[in-house]
Amino acid sequence: MPLPIDALLLLSFGGPEGPADVRPFLENVTRGRGIPPERLDAVEEHYRHFGGVSPLNARNRELIAEIEKRIDVPVYFGNRNWHPMVEDTVAEMARAGVRRAAVFATSAYGGYSACRQYDDDIARARAAVGATAPELVKLRHFFDHPLFVAANADAVRAVRGQAGAGARLVFTAHSVPESADRAAGLPSDGGRRYSRQVTEAARLVAAELGEPEHDVVWQSRSGPPQVPWLEPDILDHLDALHAAGVPGVVISPIGFVSDHVEVVWDLDTEARDRAAELGMGFARAATAGPDPRFADMVVELVEELRHGVPARRLSTVDSAGATVDGAPCADGCCVPVRRPAG
Repeated sequence: MPLPIDALLLLSFGGPEGPADVRPFLENVTRGRGIPPERLDAVEEHYRHFGGVSPLNARNRELIAEIEKRIDVPVYFGNRNWHPMVEDTVAEMARAGVRRAAVFATSAYGGYSACRQYDDDIARARAAVGATAPELVKLRHFFDHPLFVAANADAVRAVRGQAGAGARLVFTAHSVPESADRAAGLPSDGGRRYSRQVTEAARLVAAELGEPEHDVVWQSRSGPPQVPWLEPDILDHLDALHAAGVPGVVISPIGFVSDHVEVVWDLDTEARDRAAELGMGFARAATAGPDPRFADMVVELVEELRHGVPARRLSTVDSAGATVDGAPCADGCCVPVRRPAG
């Protein structure tokens, strides 16, 4: 049924915008997770390599500017971990008289960190604002939306020739603990909503490209070595491809909608350097967010909500994500998994 709205909130992860922001930002990200200080030190150095600035907030502001050209309601911006914090943004929306807003979370996938944690952000922000907080309706997963698939496919086409003949197409997404992936989704659907959706998005993009073979690998793990995470890691996979005689790779960061430090460090720095050491051709495709079709897709998701426009999907893989006021999709869906300290 159509559901009128009077605003759109773009809800994202957040990132530092200067050297003084880096450590407080990382402490926000890791609060309660038992991450040792030495791990934060290492990640802090990654940010300082880029002047202490993540590209994420700038990319999100660019996306908002594109959405504003296409939509007739005000667009607000809030983050989980750094300014503008979502609690402050929802308070601003309340002062402006917003009564109901759609929420576009900048993740295409299910799972705790990719989906349900955004529900928690919405619930926390509304609780902080109180009775005047607007109703917030989070939009659905979009990993199989035709415009998302097309944007990622064209990004691969744009760099395909840079890696040389015979280059292997490799899709990457952020790794999570195996236990967290098993808990993604519901027991009734077998869990693993996150990895299944990432794998399906990769399949759809490869099919659009006419690529008969491709790989799905993972990056950016941060947990202790004794805890199993989704594998293979991108660097290990480059070693394996080299050993198998593969001359080059084209990397598509399918798990990310915008560049941020985990893309520009883990892929553009570490993976590129490893490929160079191995003598392999290397190209990294752009993320989908800067493509004009991505803003078109966001508006289309809003129109599904406000005007009952039929959803466009390219697969039948389990999808969810749409929630009201931060309520999880269903009891037991994508529950958080406590990560051991160390």
